[in-house]
Amino acid sequence: MQFDDRLATVLRMQAGNERSANTQYRQLLDLAGTAPENADNELLARAYARLEELSASIDADRRAEMIREPGMRLRSPGLVGFLARQELPVASAAMAAARLGESQWNALIPDLPIPARALLRHRKDLPASTSELLARLGVADLVLPQPPSDAEQAPAQVEEPVLDIDPDLAIGADGDDGIGALVRRIEAFQRAREAATAALRSDAPRLPLVEPQEDAAWLAGSAFDFATDTEGRITWADPAFAPMAVGLMLANRSPDAPARLGPRAIADFMNRQPIEAERITIDGAPAVAGEWQLDAAPLFAMSSGSFTGYRGRLRRPVEFRQISSRGPSSPSDTSADRMRQILHELRTPVNAIQGFAEIIQQQLFGPTPNEYRALAASIAGDAARMLAGFDEIDRLARLESGVLELEAGACDFRAIIAATVHQLESVLRQRTARFDLSLPGAMHDVALVQGEAEMLAWRVLATMAGATTPGEALRIGLTQAGGQVRLDADLPAALADREDVFASTAPAQAQSVSAGMFGAGFTLRLARAEARSAGGELAQNGEMLILQLPLSLGTSGDSGGNDLDSGDPMADTA
Repeated sequence: MQFDDRLATVLRMQAGNERSANTQYRQLLDLAGTAPENADNELLARAYARLEELSASIDADRRAEMIREPGMRLRSPGLVGFLARQELPVASAAMAAARLGESQWNALIPDLPIPARALLRHRKDLPASTSELLARLGVADLVLPQPPSDAEQAPAQVEEPVLDIDPDLAIGADGDDGIGALVRRIEAFQRAREAATAALRSDAPRLPLVEPQEDAAWLAGSAFDFATDTEGRITWADPAFAPMAVGLMLANRSPDAPARLGPRAIADFMNRQPIEAERITIDGAPAVAGEWQLDAAPLFAMSSGSFTGYRGRLRRPVEFRQISSRGPSSPSDTSADRMRQILHELRTPVNAIQGFAEIIQQQLFGPTPNEYRALAASIAGDAARMLAGFDEIDRLARLESGVLELEAGACDFRAIIAATVHQLESVLRQRTARFDLSLPGAMHDVALVQGEAEMLAWRVLATMAGATTPGEALRIGLTQAGGQVRLDADLPAALADREDVFASTAPAQAQSVSAGMFGAGFTLRLARAEARSAGGELAQNGEMLILQLPLSLGTSGDSGGNDLDSGDPMADTA
């Protein structure tokens, strides 16, 4: 035969009934299990995908029977590893029927799930190096050794565990003698296990090839990588965390589950979406117990496109505290910390409400009447506005406590002011109000990135535009002198009467344009915090609002011919 097309022929078959599905499954096992090393990887990937599809319609016990059938040849490490991740009956049959070489076993075993490794301990035909590898990985039978007699001491060397239990220890034997013997065997087992653990840490080689540390810091790391199956159960983790993390179900909705993830993150998991910076609480050993931050991405099979699980990282959440060096600020205080904690607690239920509303509105779990979809869309919109408001409060708390500072850069603030005023003209025109803008012909750049400068200008000008009354005209002038750019603006009559324009008050009525949901005072206070973080200032001077921002590095000392006359800043230079 010049060309072996048996696998491709079997894959072209259609499994229309139970009998044909069993036949195709058996044929694929035989062909994939004897595939040569130079076999077509794409064809093998299709075979594994078809085996996965057939597994959904064939009972696990029936598949295990087919694997155990005489003549079934499992000589491919790839197929053995694939079957080892199936249900326990299938994995058990595969571990018993596999016929691999010494080098193949040693390369495959570190990637096998822990239950599959334990099943291999029952095989007596494994090479010596493979058995040693299993011992180094901590795989052992959980049976009790025979206790030492009263006349002899416990042996210093751990003997091979005894598989057969003394019949005298069975229930119904001579009461006290049987119980006493069982207690002695338990004590002997515990002593032997401690001795074996000490010997392993001191003498035996380790996988991966690292030396054990004297303290437990190597276990209590701040992050570890992991992989899950399609149900969200961790099937692999970094070696230091694997004994404590493997088996945890991350996407469990039960409130008393060992790992508890928020509803929004669970919804993302169900929809096979990336999960970013989600908090998760784990109950377990000290090294993994507590709060973690979860980042994970879904994986899909290249051949079939089917979902195969998540790969990601769990890291301990860290609060970064910085003190601004460019403006007057103070370290994070207790009140700011409390505010940020309250916001974190508020975001969790709002995120959940928004997530479930989007599920209903998008009919992700099935058809939904249009009336309910409209209500869900309205709820999702309200939740989004609430989250935006939380973001504003959080930003103000971090700016005023010095935890956050604006990113330095360089941008044309004159062009930003002109574009923002032009954007607001349509709103002002509807109430016959206007901005009288006075701008210089050219200016140096301010020390802010474009996005931060645009947001600061919008907060100030949109707040003023929203407070204008019909027919009102507000003068706005921009000047440059002394290494700073200065914006002078008339306050609207509705704000000029206030003793403190930065005081937070609830808006009296809905406004046609607004820079924030908490009213003009809060928005201007946030703008003032942003200006101070950038090294500038926003202040009220009578009926005027004055914004100052520093020039970018390299231009503050060279105003050239762009400085305006220090006389009337409202003079029209157009």
